[in-house]
Amino acid sequence: MDGSAGRANGADVALISGGEALQSLNDNNLMVFPDSPGGARVHRQVGAMAPQMVPHASGRPWLAGSWDPEDLVVADAGPVRVVVYGSVSLTQERLSALVPTVRALPDLDRLVRRLPGSAHVLASAHGQVRFQGTVTGTRCVFTACVDDVPIAGDRADVLAGITGAEVDEELLAASVTSGMFFAPLSERSWWRGVQQVPADSYAVLPGNGAARMVRWWLPPEPHLSVAEGAGQVRERLREAVALRQPRQGRLSADLSGGMDSTSLCFLAAEHRPDLLTFRWTGGSVINDDPQYAEQAARSLRRAEHLTMPESSAPPVFSPPYWASDTEAPRATTRGMNAIRTGIRLLVEHGATWHLAGHGADELFTGSAAYLHTLLRRRPVTALRQLQAHRALSRWPLATSLSELLRGEDLGTWWRRCADALVRPAPAGPAPALGWGALLPATPWATGEAVQTTRRLFHGLAEEIAPLAPDRGQHEALTALRSAGPVLRLLRREFAVEGLRLELPYLDDRVVEAVLAIHPHERCTPWRYKPVLAAAMRGLVPDVILDRSTKGDCEESVDRALQQHVPDLLELFADSLLAHRGLIDVAKLRTTLRTPPRSADVWSAQLEATLGAELWLREIAARPGGPPTASAGLAAAHPHRMPDPEEAL
Repeated sequence: MDGSAGRANGADVALISGGEALQSLNDNNLMVFPDSPGGARVHRQVGAMAPQMVPHASGRPWLAGSWDPEDLVVADAGPVRVVVYGSVSLTQERLSALVPTVRALPDLDRLVRRLPGSAHVLASAHGQVRFQGTVTGTRCVFTACVDDVPIAGDRADVLAGITGAEVDEELLAASVTSGMFFAPLSERSWWRGVQQVPADSYAVLPGNGAARMVRWWLPPEPHLSVAEGAGQVRERLREAVALRQPRQGRLSADLSGGMDSTSLCFLAAEHRPDLLTFRWTGGSVINDDPQYAEQAARSLRRAEHLTMPESSAPPVFSPPYWASDTEAPRATTRGMNAIRTGIRLLVEHGATWHLAGHGADELFTGSAAYLHTLLRRRPVTALRQLQAHRALSRWPLATSLSELLRGEDLGTWWRRCADALVRPAPAGPAPALGWGALLPATPWATGEAVQTTRRLFHGLAEEIAPLAPDRGQHEALTALRSAGPVLRLLRREFAVEGLRLELPYLDDRVVEAVLAIHPHERCTPWRYKPVLAAAMRGLVPDVILDRSTKGDCEESVDRALQQHVPDLLELFADSLLAHRGLIDVAKLRTTLRTPPRSADVWSAQLEATLGAELWLREIAARPGGPPTASAGLAAAHPHRMPDPEEAL
């Protein structure tokens, strides 16, 4: 089969017949088995229930699951077989031409670095399997063992169901205690015994024994100015958007009025002038997004523009409360009912693929943490920028200088995070100059939950290392790798409603192009998203690129939250988190009725707690779903949340 290639519905793919497939295996997912007798045995036990299969070159089962056949490309070169699965502009002929250069698993590095788009990449060579996702975690890899046979997949809950894994109580405690999940916690599986592969690494599956992780990706050295790097960013973004072409139906895109989504609309219109755009209208008087969106829409003359008044969508934190996924708690809970309303409108108008600007905030903005490295390389520039940051954020001079000169390592910072959980929040604005924000525990977390979280943080402190030598690069990668897993779950929420969500800003090649630019120019206090503005100059109207504001919807969020306090109290009256001893419902009730001043922090904590609660209920409600050993969960008798279609 040297040099042969085919899509996943070709001759090299067998369709499993006979028997009723498991529901979880009929959803889009990918399971991976080693090229060994043990791998074939485990496939017979679980993989044969999947509707699709791709074999190793040896003939043993390799991939099983359910996927869009157009998304999976297979190519061979002797005993080596390579698969690319995802959104890429890769033809069968092109992959066939590249595969002969792969003789061993490390050789795949060269191939992967040339792939645009967003995809999982797999190789089977000489009895070993390599499996990797994307460098931001929007496509993840998980591993587990069945009778000492390593298996892998792109969904943790599927592997949890196969192995009988239990919920990770430590992560549950941390989610309700801190409310904010940063890497590496964002890259930890929520199921015990199921391992998540770090975004910069790939998994190697041997024939027997546990999988091992190999780090293959390092961030680029930030050596370019904005002027030098903007052209490459533009080309990588143009390439990323161009390959997002639905084979059936229409392409749609958000047109919020912000620089991120508007830039994608103008890039998409180069190939699809009849683009279908969507935006909300109305809202808070301090949110100026609608005015900018209206100006952008006038420039996209051939596009069809859908608008929906915010008043016609369910407000944030409104019922029904439900989760559609059991892989992990969803961090984006408060506005999902409104998002689903918008998705259904797009689907009604024929949209099948949708572009969104998620990830651009993490990519093009950041905290002032980059000043740590800059101070030691270019002290005059660092002090000038510190002065500007202080003026914008009203940071005290003494505290700012103290934080900037603090020489603690990342492990020490995690220990401070643990200590901060049992201390009151600082009275004034704290300079964002360290490794991250130090937050007190949520008011409703129990003492047991807080102590569990402290132990978890102290454990991280013993083994953690920065993601890059440059503090600005580390901060950017932490933000991206924290957002990626959240957005992966959001993509599946879209898929449930029949729309494919695409996130070009988080493509590997786009991320690399942006990270090659100096952090102090990417995050300068004097310009808003200067890299994106420079990259899009001449394509997007200047009025959008020169915008210095960002839409603010917090006023309407606070108002809606107070309106739905009774609904939230009813939901938590029989809380599964409380049955596990993780939240104090009385304290949650008090906080909801008399919220503290720092609403932006505690509402995010509430959203994380709500996501964890709904996740536990969804697990318990699914017959034959992933098990849990908690007696409290079994005793709680949760009811399934209403179907959103029935609630509208």
